[in-house]
Amino acid sequence: MKRVLLICACWIGLAVSAMAAGSDGPAISMGTMLSEMGDLARLAQWPEPAYRTVQFSSYDRRSTSSEAPSWFSNSDGFGREPIPGFLKVLREPGDGRDGLYLVAEVAGPGAIVRGWSAGMGGVLRVVVDPVAGDDAAGLIWQDAAYEFLARRSTHFLNKAGVALDAGDAFVQTDADYFPIPFARGLRVTWEGKIAALHFYQLQVRLYPEGTRVQSFDPKSLKQFENELRAAAAGLTRPASGIAAAPLSFAAQLPPGTNWTWSLEGKGPSSVRELRLRAQAADLDRALRGCLLRISFDGSQRPQVESPLGDFFASGPGVNPFSSLPFTVEPDGTFLCRFVMPFEKSLRIEVANFTWMPVGLDGSVRLGPWTWDERSLYFRAKWRANHDLAAAPAAMDLPYLLAIGKGVFVGCAAMIMNPSGVPTAGGNWWGEGDEKFLVDGELMPSTFGTGSEDYFNYSWSRCDLFDHPYCGQPLDSGPDTSGFVSNHRFQVMDAIPFERSFAGMIELWTHRPVSGLSYARIAYHYARPGAIDDHRGLAPSDLRIVPIPFRKPEAAGGASGAAFHTADLLKAAATAGAVKTIPLPLATQLQVVQWEAEPGARLSLQLPIPKTGRITIRPVAVHQPKGAVVRFLLDGKPLVLGDSRETVSLRTPHATRVLNLNFRPIDVAAGVKEMTVECIEPGLVGLDYIWVK
Repeated sequence: MKRVLLICACWIGLAVSAMAAGSDGPAISMGTMLSEMGDLARLAQWPEPAYRTVQFSSYDRRSTSSEAPSWFSNSDGFGREPIPGFLKVLREPGDGRDGLYLVAEVAGPGAIVRGWSAGMGGVLRVVVDPVAGDDAAGLIWQDAAYEFLARRSTHFLNKAGVALDAGDAFVQTDADYFPIPFARGLRVTWEGKIAALHFYQLQVRLYPEGTRVQSFDPKSLKQFENELRAAAAGLTRPASGIAAAPLSFAAQLPPGTNWTWSLEGKGPSSVRELRLRAQAADLDRALRGCLLRISFDGSQRPQVESPLGDFFASGPGVNPFSSLPFTVEPDGTFLCRFVMPFEKSLRIEVANFTWMPVGLDGSVRLGPWTWDERSLYFRAKWRANHDLAAAPAAMDLPYLLAIGKGVFVGCAAMIMNPSGVPTAGGNWWGEGDEKFLVDGELMPSTFGTGSEDYFNYSWSRCDLFDHPYCGQPLDSGPDTSGFVSNHRFQVMDAIPFERSFAGMIELWTHRPVSGLSYARIAYHYARPGAIDDHRGLAPSDLRIVPIPFRKPEAAGGASGAAFHTADLLKAAATAGAVKTIPLPLATQLQVVQWEAEPGARLSLQLPIPKTGRITIRPVAVHQPKGAVVRFLLDGKPLVLGDSRETVSLRTPHATRVLNLNFRPIDVAAGVKEMTVECIEPGLVGLDYIWVK
């Protein structure tokens, strides 16, 4: 435990010593922090005052050195950790009382900028500007831990009588970005059952000593109502904020050709919005196979190098979402609002490495910029590792190694996970933690608790979602197998670095899996002359690794299951064509498809090996032209977990192959007739049915 305290002290010491002391500018307050939440131009300048960002989390305290046997230890919040996942044990549990633990302690000015939890129980006590000997001074929270970490904005706003139209502005899945500034210090403790669930992350800015900060006071929150409304609107309805007319372009790129658009002698200026759209016979492959390069001020080493689609954090393909810096529209229009300053010139290049001609159109909106010693170039570098052999023996996958002065502002991951297990329990690819090292650290000042935790959700969920700072626009299924895309943009929780930044996320899968593809892109800003570990991309990198044929596996959440492929269940319909068609997303690479008509029925002969209580889970295709149906077994409707009998197989955009999670039923052994009854017309696709 002494070593843990020493490490935390070093984090804070480094953060303070690396900054210039004092500030003559206006005081940092709730209002100024709210104005930062949607201000992307702020990221393109070295911050003033030059804060540090650190993270307090429940990471496994046995992880102490990258070359130690315990580096990939993973007991980080489930309970019964060998070493409690806190800075300090303040009171051991016993005598009928829960334990008391120190979560975070900071001396000096700063701000909480993000909290996250996967369901932490117990009571969190949060004190700003603590006063020795006065337990009540500065107490802003003494209540449920999860509610502060992941839902505090709702509580504070309700208590202050402030109603916002956009409820997801501050709360983003299991994270809350409601800022909590403090002038002199922060102390957070937790009282709870150490044997129970207690995953947590708390990100904190550390300002230089002498920085003037107006501490958070829940009683004065009403005075910031206008700023709160403006912040919520700016996050949920993002815009470039520039009235200048767009500079449009269009091009046709035959296979193997390059297209370049440039501005010379137009600086200093800044790109405030970049819009791109491609047309091709195979759009998904065109978006991965066309390489986007953006160079500022004549750099021969482009500051941006990425496949065209993946640059926008949703690849492969067109996967619509909306965030503060990026929007992907259903029609394939891609928008970037990251601000990109340049002093003299701008060059945008697209190289077509595919076999097909690609059409391209788009535009650039420019905004004014004063180039000075605080100005930073925008940088985005993509990399991929294809054909990985992933196993519970984890590995650190690098996202970015940069040397120089800059700010890390987020990343995205694009995974092809070829697991045959149909449930997230057993096929999860993201058990590993993020580890970010700043300015020569050997122990990360950001050490996470799981990949999904970094991306702001929890429990390897497979639903699609988007928020201003995070999203999962792609998950082809079943559950978390197939193609998956996650992103997180660090705006309030950006990580400045004076000398260097090293960012990695562990690859740790539930079960050994071969042929996994892991592509990712890191977004950061840096001063001219900074270097990074990016290797120029080759045509062989720019490919979508197809999902292979996967034999369903009875493991994880499907342990003990029996699998029945749909093409062997003697499918017959009262009306509408039934045929087996290829589907690259399916585990079998094909599905039985029924063109369902209202009132028509599809029957399948489903073997039930034993009498008893079972669950039946069809793996069904969800698609834009999907039908609405009911499933019945021997004439009795199967009921979903939310009590619905009807099942919609329709999606707005993406085609996905997902489990239908019906409630358990009691069944006698034998071959049973499963019936699919059409309620609203459309397509019904079945990969396989598993019985447990």
